[in-house]
Amino acid sequence: MSKSLIDLISILDLEQLEVNLFRGNSPKTSWQRVFGGQVIGQAMVAACRTVEGRLPHSLHCYFILPGDPQIPIIYQVERLRDGKSYSTRRVTAIQHGNAIFSIMVSFHAEEESAFDHQDKMPDVPPPEKLTAEEVAKQPMFKEMPEFIRRYYESDRPIELRPVELGRYFGQKIDDGRIHVWIKTAAKLPDDPALHMCALAYASDFSLLDAIMARYGRTLFDKRMMPASLDHAMWFHRPFRADEWLLYAQDSPSARGGRGLTRGSIFKPDGTLVASVAQEGSVRERKG
Repeated sequence: MSKSLIDLISILDLEQLEVNLFRGNSPKTSWQRVFGGQVIGQAMVAACRTVEGRLPHSLHCYFILPGDPQIPIIYQVERLRDGKSYSTRRVTAIQHGNAIFSIMVSFHAEEESAFDHQDKMPDVPPPEKLTAEEVAKQPMFKEMPEFIRRYYESDRPIELRPVELGRYFGQKIDDGRIHVWIKTAAKLPDDPALHMCALAYASDFSLLDAIMARYGRTLFDKRMMPASLDHAMWFHRPFRADEWLLYAQDSPSARGGRGLTRGSIFKPDGTLVASVAQEGSVRERKG
């Protein structure tokens, strides 16, 4: 198991307080608020603990209030439906007596289908070409912003290898299409539900970057006040979150302080395993 500073398995290991009640903790970091992906992943774990023999196929959630990383988060599960093929759960995350997050998770019993198609994976360099050693050979690396260098140097639960490094130097990507390879830093047990929860955690990383890429800016720009508003995800085919996955992202629209982003997640062999959509608040600081 990884000795990483932020151990993803520990983050997703909830304490059960009652039949439908769970408690999760936040890792000790310098973050001022709870990372959105953490709340998604923990809420999914809570939902999965109440369903047997079925895996999630979709989730839809809203971020209501910023989470406080200094205190535990309580997850209350409502068992809305258990049908012949589908089960539905609603989970509310609570802090200080208030709902900070709400998610609906749908589970599906595996079945055969007459239809089976998917979009083609974009043609991008493999993760082996984007290692810290390879990137460090490029002249731009020494001038790379500190936050990007930390992608390669820091101890984090998700390994990230961005493809379009030029956007961190002000390069505009006109169509807003960006790509990043992702995987968990720690090897995970052979539990398909846990891999889904881990990918849900990772899916909130860098997604709003697709909005900024059109303008040659990043979410780390001190002029920006980014925040996820809602998040949806669909699981299509089996995968392992501890093996490299390509996260292809784009942003079809932004207006009125909000931007919409989409993501497709592929295995290296081109298999489409999940789709993501998120709307975020992308305001500029006044003054």
